[in-house]
Amino acid sequence: MQASPLDQARARIATWQQRAAQVQQALRAPPPEPTSCCGRGCNGCVWEGYYDALQFWCEDAERALAPA
Repeated sequence: MQASPLDQARARIATWQQRAAQVQQALRAPPPEPTSCCGRGCNGCVWEGYYDALQFWCEDAERALAPA
């Protein structure tokens, strides 16, 4: 069974936070999960914005943890 997109997103966050903890580096907080989705599959759904913001957060985490 394949993990849901939300489960995958949570796993990505956990991975970056674990990597940061290993090198004692603070990361900014990940984007909060939406709470206002109506469930109708709207164009421009709050989840689309969340996953875009999460992608940026992961890229930012990668830059922050890159060797100097």
